[in-house]
Amino acid sequence: MSTLPVIAAVDGSDDSLRALDWALDAARRREAPLRVVHVRQYAMWTQPEVLAAGPPDPSVDPVLGQVRAYVADRTTAEYVALEGAPSAALPELGAAAQLLVLGSRGRGGFASLLLGSNGMAAARDAECPVVVVPRPGREVYDGAPAGPGPRVVVGLHVDGPDEATLDFAFTEAALRGARLQVVAAYPWPLQTWATLGELVPPVIDQDAVENETRVLAEGFLAPHRKRHPEVHVEPYVAPGDAADHLVAASKDAELVVVGRHRRRLLAPARMMGSVTQAVLLHATSPIAVVPPTPGEE
Repeated sequence: MSTLPVIAAVDGSDDSLRALDWALDAARRREAPLRVVHVRQYAMWTQPEVLAAGPPDPSVDPVLGQVRAYVADRTTAEYVALEGAPSAALPELGAAAQLLVLGSRGRGGFASLLLGSNGMAAARDAECPVVVVPRPGREVYDGAPAGPGPRVVVGLHVDGPDEATLDFAFTEAALRGARLQVVAAYPWPLQTWATLGELVPPVIDQDAVENETRVLAEGFLAPHRKRHPEVHVEPYVAPGDAADHLVAASKDAELVVVGRHRRRLLAPARMMGSVTQAVLLHATSPIAVVPPTPGEE
């Protein structure tokens, strides 16, 4: 395992304490050090370019003091206090971490928000995988049948598979002794335009599209199965929107793994696709957003 730490971002909120619990467990499974970071927001009248004489002292940070009491003797952790804009500072932490974990919302923002701006920024910009732990109480409809035991879910886009996302999902399933449910969705019904305003049913057979999707999925999964023979893989191929299937599959799952969009020639900025955003906003389980490998981004 990597010696890089698992980083938990905290701000004293219940959301961040739930994320801390998840990070503590992840660090144990990965045999990695745990680093707890609190980024204190600049005061409204403070200019971001004006730096303090030195970094904040973690020993006098009240939020980190609360976290020390919360963790007590459950683990040994490093505590770091930073000062700045959390939406900028948190993604930068990913350069020196194997995993960055935070809650879906912090102390700020509107109560109705499903995901805070800091979580969105970290998931979009961090160089390491980011795990967002949602608040309890989200509800989803039932999706694919799920058997007993721990389960990790990963989305597979057969038109452009992300090897980093699949590798992370297989590794996480192996660490947890969990089944890996692979969701591969295909668009259906297909529609084509004949004349202005007229839709024509497709001549392609749905069974053929589903079979081709399954064959492609199995091909992309084969090398990962070989590297992780201990992981039981359950491909789930279905028509419709991938986000709907992944959100439904998140019910009672230990983790849902999705990839972050690769940069495009005409859109060079980092971004997240609509599927990833929908999963972040609505999944009931923790969500891992995995960046592409450096050569792909």
